[in-house]
Amino acid sequence: MKISGFTFVKNASKLYIPAKEAILSILPICDEFVIALGDNDDNTLELINSIGSDKIRIVHTVWDTSTYTRNTEFARQTDIAKQNCTGDWLFYIQCDEAIHEANLPLVKSACEHYNNQKEVEGFLFNYYHFWGDYKHYHNDHVWYKKEIRVIRNDSKIHSWKDAQSFRWFEQHDGKFEDYQKKEGCRKLNVIELKAYIFHYGYVRPPELMTKKTKKNSNSYRGEEATAAFMKNEPDAHDYGPLHKLNTFSGEHPRVMEGWINKHDWGNQLQYEGSRNSNRPKHKHEKTKYRVVSWIENNLIGGRVIGGFKNYNIVGKFYLEE
Repeated sequence: MKISGFTFVKNASKLYIPAKEAILSILPICDEFVIALGDNDDNTLELINSIGSDKIRIVHTVWDTSTYTRNTEFARQTDIAKQNCTGDWLFYIQCDEAIHEANLPLVKSACEHYNNQKEVEGFLFNYYHFWGDYKHYHNDHVWYKKEIRVIRNDSKIHSWKDAQSFRWFEQHDGKFEDYQKKEGCRKLNVIELKAYIFHYGYVRPPELMTKKTKKNSNSYRGEEATAAFMKNEPDAHDYGPLHKLNTFSGEHPRVMEGWINKHDWGNQLQYEGSRNSNRPKHKHEKTKYRVVSWIENNLIGGRVIGGFKNYNIVGKFYLEE
């Protein structure tokens, strides 16, 4: 049984993405690690090379966001990396994510246990979505609470939409419309793991968060629509009142320690008081979502009302504690 890690990345340094840390977080249980490395104009290649592992294989790519709009270029890059993997199971980690080292034995055991059970197509992880700093995270309706991060090496399985998830496709030619379609494809049958992905995509210095938001919006909406969408966005992103979010009291992945110690924008964050009424509300601040989130978390045991759920759970797998 062989496990391949895979990811895609471009301009990690310029956009404050902990790509090296993400790769290192799953590398110990991977037999190989494939990276679709975009046409960077920073030192991302040097960062990856500094890992110094012979498990790593780099596939150099050129991004085409004019053809693959709505952030489907992320999915295309994910597929490029996936197609170069040779393992039985493929462990996908986005470069703003990490997994705690304590969860790695569980992931490896699950792969071994279900290796010959072909009806199982992947494994589902829980999520911590950190926001603003490394002590506050979202657990509300507007953030996905679970997602697929290990898939079987099946040529019919492809990244979907903006690369958040995966689906099985009857026919997939790698065109823009293939990454968007809902017909001729289905959700994967997955096993839920008692493991967490730590998502750090919204923990950046405020100025760089605005820069990242603009870049993502350009590739999703186009430059003209982005200008209108972000006309009231300040140069330094306003994360809002962090004390109204969940407080994280656990341990971050060990590989993130050095990255977390670089946090030096606390004086630009808000830890008390009310939202700045001069800016548009973040989605999680809107009343209707706050009400739904309260119901989910306090009345129905965390179950999601509607929302995005791109998987079929067919079982759970936990290690003995």
